[in-house]
Amino acid sequence: MRRRSLAVLASVPLLFAAACGSGGGAATGTASGSPAGAVSELKVTGAANAKPTVAFPAKVVETSSYQVITPGTVGAAAKEGGSVVANFTVYTWDGKENKLAGSTYDEGGPQLITMNEQVPQILRKGFAETKGGGRFLSVVAKDALPAAQQAQAPAGQSQVFVVDVVGVPESKAAKGEATDPGLKGVKVDNPGGDAAPKLTTKTKEKAPKELVAKTVIKGSGPEVKSGQSILVQYAGKIWGSDLEFDSSWSRGGEPIMFQIGTGKVIKGWDQGLVGVPVGSRVLLSIPPDLGYGKQGSGEKIKGTDTLVFLVDVVAAY
Repeated sequence: MRRRSLAVLASVPLLFAAACGSGGGAATGTASGSPAGAVSELKVTGAANAKPTVAFPAKVVETSSYQVITPGTVGAAAKEGGSVVANFTVYTWDGKENKLAGSTYDEGGPQLITMNEQVPQILRKGFAETKGGGRFLSVVAKDALPAAQQAQAPAGQSQVFVVDVVGVPESKAAKGEATDPGLKGVKVDNPGGDAAPKLTTKTKEKAPKELVAKTVIKGSGPEVKSGQSILVQYAGKIWGSDLEFDSSWSRGGEPIMFQIGTGKVIKGWDQGLVGVPVGSRVLLSIPPDLGYGKQGSGEKIKGTDTLVFLVDVVAAY
């Protein structure tokens, strides 16, 4: 949870939108997995789990292509309509400056990407052939954009993506034996499987003044470490009113990802989720000073509100 909004993390990363255009419609470009494509003109160096560097020739190739550099060995490759966790580094290939457009390695961690039509087909092809631990290279030219956007694309340049696949999430919820969190005033109903749990915070009980973190389902994975990017499902309500102010479950049940323990989310999440085993469901009661402070957030969260979250830690990277 970012300090101001969780919803932004549910969208396609900004680098994809900036590099590939925005708006509806499927990408219609062709793809070539052959070294004879534009990718053969580029040289990528650096380890697959670190920010790469790319050497560019002077002449820009304005035809989309891709090439798997390292196929990877962990888990399965991403499927259409599914999600994948990846790091990506993007350059604007113009034959002159070839500027770095952005990199997740500079932004604090990998991103969760949904394999839908917002991701150009040429990139989806690369993802389909690359497992966790692998890397692929793709030139995304204007022929990869929807037809309506091709005329607006700048001439004489292409985008170059170096993508490091971290893995494909295997679950959307915590699974296992659920226990009563034992926090007076709060109820949790655990239906099991991938179904959304129900959090109820309608109560006359006084809210705890300190941070409370209670395990509902204890996961069997490794403990979350500060600095990792974690994949979570969550629901957030106001203590006493049962007002839901945010929920990944209510937005279609797709997990979101963010970095934990580094001040990029509210203090209650940083303090309450570091050390939790992956696969756990955790109930957090967060006082105002560890939430949004005296200023609150938006129209729903006041500066005096205690926040209650039910969080499933699905994965950590």
